[in-house]
Amino acid sequence: MIGFGGFVRQAARRGTLVVQPRMGFSAPERMRAGLLATRRAPATTVGTITVDSYTRIGHLDRAHAALRDGEPLNGYPIATHPTEVTREVLAGIAGPDFPVQVRHGSAVPRDIVLASIAAGLHATEGGPVSYCLPYGRTPLHQSVHNWATVCEKLAELRDVGIEPHLETFGGCMLGQLCPPSQLVALSVCEALFFAQHGLCDISVSYAQQTNHEQDREAVLALRRLCAELLPHVNWHVVIYAYMGMYPATDGGARRLLGRAAELAVETGAERLIVKTVAESRRIPTIEENVAALAHAGEVAALTRPPTRAPAADSQIYAEARALVEAVLDGASDLGEALLLAFKQGHLDIPYCVHPDNQGRTRSFIDDTGRLRWADTGSLPLAGLVTTGSSRPVTSSDLLAALSYVQRTYDDEEDHEVLTSAARGRDLAGGPAGLGRRTGGAGVGR
Repeated sequence: MIGFGGFVRQAARRGTLVVQPRMGFSAPERMRAGLLATRRAPATTVGTITVDSYTRIGHLDRAHAALRDGEPLNGYPIATHPTEVTREVLAGIAGPDFPVQVRHGSAVPRDIVLASIAAGLHATEGGPVSYCLPYGRTPLHQSVHNWATVCEKLAELRDVGIEPHLETFGGCMLGQLCPPSQLVALSVCEALFFAQHGLCDISVSYAQQTNHEQDREAVLALRRLCAELLPHVNWHVVIYAYMGMYPATDGGARRLLGRAAELAVETGAERLIVKTVAESRRIPTIEENVAALAHAGEVAALTRPPTRAPAADSQIYAEARALVEAVLDGASDLGEALLLAFKQGHLDIPYCVHPDNQGRTRSFIDDTGRLRWADTGSLPLAGLVTTGSSRPVTSSDLLAALSYVQRTYDDEEDHEVLTSAARGRDLAGGPAGLGRRTGGAGVGR
């Protein structure tokens, strides 16, 4: 039976980008409505069940109490709703022509994955590093153990003819301000971890950052490393629309999503996780999610892929390769290798305060919008990184960097509004068009 990864690969062979929402509602009837709307959206889609925060951190008692008291959650409590309820949510909607993925954010994913499998869902995402360091204080060694166990549980499905799918979240560490080479390296390392624990159908992630051309280089580096290091695994690339502070204007949000869709097509990525115009304000509605899917699908259909394969050899590839090699040199077991890499500082996430992260690296956004290393700490990048090395980053620098994308795209919106207003005044004979009035019709009338 075709699974999640197989569906995406079939679409890619047709030259079609698969688009996917980040959608989760606590009420089963609302979750079902969201899945049905996603399936009916005017694009090639897959479904999402995003899990609530209580379930992500293993506080199932709180999720149960919220359901009992009628309090809405920020996602679907899949480990608390009875299995038959989730099956009813999916009935007649999920299937080979519309696979559904469970998305969460948990360093303790066992209950989530077991509940998903029981409901007939075999695609999820996460990782031993990327679902540990940004989200809490679960020790990294515990997360590595938890994810090894979950990978092996998913891999057992292959014995009964089901091909499970697991997506790395490594390309989205903290959502922003992690230089692209480390995002690429983490995504590849987590994919290697999955493969070592028996999974053969994997997607590798990359989150849109601050400069389109730099993002292109990063995704091409990711594809090259996967081709080199995962030759016996079915894999595809998934792009996330920007995961940091999103534009507050509707026009800015649509333009940013459109650029993510262009990035996916230009780099051969097979799937895109969308964001909506409401991201900066609240949890999006079903209708806003469908509009984002339609917009992304339309932009993708209008974007032409390169006529020649772009070069994948870049500074980002060289840095990412060095980081991956440093991890692989540490130990033959990928879990042990990842733990050692963080202990030695060979992997070190900027601005991440988790106790198992050294926290010595820093990044900054240069004058062209590229995200660069300000301080590489103990990363094995000697001879590769010079520009910006040991540059101080102040608190005001950090705040400006966090809002860089939002300001950039909202400023474009403001510029368009002002330009349109000026044109309107010009045509109406206002201050921009003095002397162009006809028939004596003045502004004062």
